[in-house]
Amino acid sequence: MLGLLFLIPALPLLGFAVNLAFGRYLPKRATGWLATSLVFGAFVLSVVEYLHLLSLPAPRVLDANLFTWFQVGSLKVTYGAYLDPLSAVMILFVTGVATLIHAYSIGYMDHDPRVRTFFVYLNLFVFSMLTLVLANNFVLTFLGWEGVGACSYWLISFWFDRNTAASAGKKAFIVNRIGDFGYMLAMFLIFETTKSLSYRGVFASIGAANHGGFSMSPEQATAIALLLFLGAAGKSAQVPLFVWLVDAMEGPTPVSALIHAATMVTAGVYLMARVSPIVHLSPTAGTVIAVVGVLTAFIAATAATSQNDIKKVLAYSTVSQLGYMFLGIGSGAYVAAIFLMITHAFYKALLFLGAGSVIHSMHDEQDIKKMGGLYRLMPITGFTFILAWLSIAGVPPFSGFFSKGDVLLAAYSKSPLLWALGAITAILTAYYMGREVYLVFFGSPRYAKSVVGSGSGHHDSEPHESP
Repeated sequence: MLGLLFLIPALPLLGFAVNLAFGRYLPKRATGWLATSLVFGAFVLSVVEYLHLLSLPAPRVLDANLFTWFQVGSLKVTYGAYLDPLSAVMILFVTGVATLIHAYSIGYMDHDPRVRTFFVYLNLFVFSMLTLVLANNFVLTFLGWEGVGACSYWLISFWFDRNTAASAGKKAFIVNRIGDFGYMLAMFLIFETTKSLSYRGVFASIGAANHGGFSMSPEQATAIALLLFLGAAGKSAQVPLFVWLVDAMEGPTPVSALIHAATMVTAGVYLMARVSPIVHLSPTAGTVIAVVGVLTAFIAATAATSQNDIKKVLAYSTVSQLGYMFLGIGSGAYVAAIFLMITHAFYKALLFLGAGSVIHSMHDEQDIKKMGGLYRLMPITGFTFILAWLSIAGVPPFSGFFSKGDVLLAAYSKSPLLWALGAITAILTAYYMGREVYLVFFGSPRYAKSVVGSGSGHHDSEPHESP
């Protein structure tokens, strides 16, 4: 079964390699279906490994090394995989959501002349994300961490002939480097403290410390946790490093759905949940993470209330929801934070894909004040978009009600003030998403029909359901 574990990231890497080498000789749609099929294969293997993990006695952990990557003095870094309940959940939703978004992209990007390159980047991104969450040591995680950052740069600036897209890609790349500096400093300090960079070795040292053995002082734990949080704040767009995420909407809409809603931006939340034993040793670090998280959630929610671009509303919403997840991490509710991450991956990806359907039908119009009354013309898009809205707004019995409720419960236990700001943010979320739904799908139409056709075949083109 351990061989299957290494096949999970290998399948998207195979799609990347085949399309890179032979994509120019394949029909456009064939490259898309190849990329989608291999990511779906990774999802199937993830389900198999998840079921295998459930069959093991507690503690359910699979830790395997494929080969030694490099060795310098006492530092030995292997290429290995670490499967526990946390990484099992991550690979399931990363491959599951990625499969659906790959399939959506086949139609959405069909008319783009560089569609083959798009799927090359998309497969490489999924490989990097799976490497990040399956790695059994901090260095290999960092390889995936940098891989998703590079792919994000290529995909945000995919339409690089637009100056705004090229600038947005550079902005994302540079801001993320600030966070990566914190991650590297944390790795140096972890090795200095525990003489290991493998998760099992580091956590064993912390466990020994709790029983009077090897000691990691509260000061060291605080420094390591805060440096790792700096890395997480860059990747997961927390104050003040959130400025890149809104501009990243210049990329194609499937990119927004996959990278900037469901997967890459949650890498920071995953990292902090992974190092929760270190965070747990430092109440100071927990408080800082919770305060930054709730401030990010509140500030981004207030910004979203005044946006008119259909994707920028969702971008600020993503920043706000990520802040909510860090509020959970800082409050010690690691399970609640991961629960919210999973529910957010599905409803936010659905919102972005719905927005893409609207933009497609409106001939690239993104101003929600120039829409209105689209539910009658796009009932499937409208119905699914409303389902996702009810979930993100926290309406029972949808998933957002339970996941946000768990985070707020933990926040109240830590500080009623944190709870109050979180509750206000939840109300703002319901408002700005309700505003977007109403302006796009209801009320009187405010769009101008476009004239399509040629010669005597001129006719008005109303917005229509996507293929």
